[in-house]
Amino acid sequence: MPAGTLVLAGTPLGNPGDATDRLRSAIADADVIAAEDTRRLGRLARDLGVRYEGRIVSYYEQNEADRTPELVAALRGGSSVLLVTDAGMPSVSDPGYRLVTAAIEAGVPVTCLPGPSAVTVALALSGLPSDRFCFEGFLARKPGERARQLAELATERRTMVFFEAPHRIAAMLAAASDAFGPERQAAVCRELTKTYEEVRRGTLDELREWAEGEVRGELTIVVEGAARVATAYSDDELRALVQAEVDRGARKSDAVRLVATTTDQPRRRVYDAYHR
Repeated sequence: MPAGTLVLAGTPLGNPGDATDRLRSAIADADVIAAEDTRRLGRLARDLGVRYEGRIVSYYEQNEADRTPELVAALRGGSSVLLVTDAGMPSVSDPGYRLVTAAIEAGVPVTCLPGPSAVTVALALSGLPSDRFCFEGFLARKPGERARQLAELATERRTMVFFEAPHRIAAMLAAASDAFGPERQAAVCRELTKTYEEVRRGTLDELREWAEGEVRGELTIVVEGAARVATAYSDDELRALVQAEVDRGARKSDAVRLVATTTDQPRRRVYDAYHR
């Protein structure tokens, strides 16, 4: 029997109106639906006016190791399996990665129904640079380990996106302020797409003060990357760097462009230094 297909489906962050027609069809047609919370799946189906006939199984952090072989067996037997989490995209700080890798190893087709993601929604709303970013998920709960994680990110130049629980947000922002500096710009996005959606923008110190009050709801934090630290290069140093690339076989124009990029120097200056 041909193998079935594993379908990862993004679900609304909070507003059912964000659901796609493909998601409705996938819920209705799946042979098996693996849900992080079966009760939330039932509520989502009712909100979307969808009836499903497929077998429903729970699939969450505590049981995914045991449940994965069962789902892979169903896939290899020809059943279609739909994986949904409570909100957003599976595998993004939610169950899914283990099942995807197991399905790939079993030679089972894997596809995805694109949908909402708190990471990209918060990034877009933050007002911070979005051309390059990294997702760090939840930081460690223990203060010492969290401080070490943030210290490692202190020189990260990409915009950073984190998840955090309401009862830890003040401590997280205080630790980020210590690691990155109190003037680093950031945004805290709360209850995205829901009735009480709120985006707080400001410095880490300002947001830390705000978070000392009562904060509720699901939180996504976006933090500005570190500023580039300019390095001074003499003309002789730039000339040597270009010559090294030429000696490796690069054309002079390509070598100039590469050195200008890697040293963050104006291309004209590198060109002049090399030809002077």
